[in-house]
Amino acid sequence: MQLARSAFALVAPRGARGCLSILIFHRVLAQPDPMLPEEPDASEFSRRMKYVAQAFNVLPLTEAVERLRRDDLPSAAAAITFDDGYGDNYRVAMPILKQYQLPATVFVASGFLDGGRMWNDTVIESVRRAGGDTLNLDDLGIYPIRTLDDRRRAVNQLLARLKYLPRDEREEAAHKIAAIAAEGSLPDDLMLSSTELRRLAAGGIDVGAHTVSHPILARLAPAEARREIIDSRDALEAILGRSITLFAYPNGQPTRDFGEEHVEMVREAGFTAAVTTGYGVSRSDTDVFQLPRFTPWDRSNFRFGVRLAQNALGML
Repeated sequence: MQLARSAFALVAPRGARGCLSILIFHRVLAQPDPMLPEEPDASEFSRRMKYVAQAFNVLPLTEAVERLRRDDLPSAAAAITFDDGYGDNYRVAMPILKQYQLPATVFVASGFLDGGRMWNDTVIESVRRAGGDTLNLDDLGIYPIRTLDDRRRAVNQLLARLKYLPRDEREEAAHKIAAIAAEGSLPDDLMLSSTELRRLAAGGIDVGAHTVSHPILARLAPAEARREIIDSRDALEAILGRSITLFAYPNGQPTRDFGEEHVEMVREAGFTAAVTTGYGVSRSDTDVFQLPRFTPWDRSNFRFGVRLAQNALGML
């Protein structure tokens, strides 16, 4: 793997010519889940983190941003982040990160702590539990669910249909799907508890804000968007008893999901940096309130490494 680090050092040298690759994850599953094929399980995540530890100089995101500003990044610089605040970040991912001595930042949507459930998970878990061969959701459509592929296709179509609805309409639609489809209760332990969040932070994992209810900021009135940003910070600071200085934009695509006015809100709220879900790497001239990230969905370390190098070279 020293060869891999040397190769990435050519793409991402140290100092002023350097760049920072920020990885983004959401969940790390204890076991593979055929309804969530894009999420790594513990075994896959462990293999990936072993590779990352050997191929990159992984920094805490706060330190990485400070060094980026000073043109002082090490070669092959990287940071690891998680979005939303899933409980498996603590239960599954954290022990693996500690095994390889890797720092990370978890961006938490504070309103889902302690038994909450995000709208997309309500949809996924409802379709998972639906009986029969066909799911009739009235005005939301009729979906075949005979096979696993059918169910995944139904989930993808529903998520795409609901994602950009106004927040209240989106929640109402998700609850309607649950009322019609779900046979049995839906899980209430998907997200972190406040106790787990404290233990995560005590274990050396940094915590950032990710709004309260994970709305698309561009779809909110300015005052409401500002409240989502500030209230999430305040809630996390109250739980942890320390300052929250990093922010992640929900959904995170620049111009589509948030605009310059939201960047200014984050800056005015006192955050020191913010991350997006736009592709790319951060360089000395990157706006630290719009740091791009890389989504590592490749299954093999080789393909992951190739795509990350392409990302650094602007080839994606």
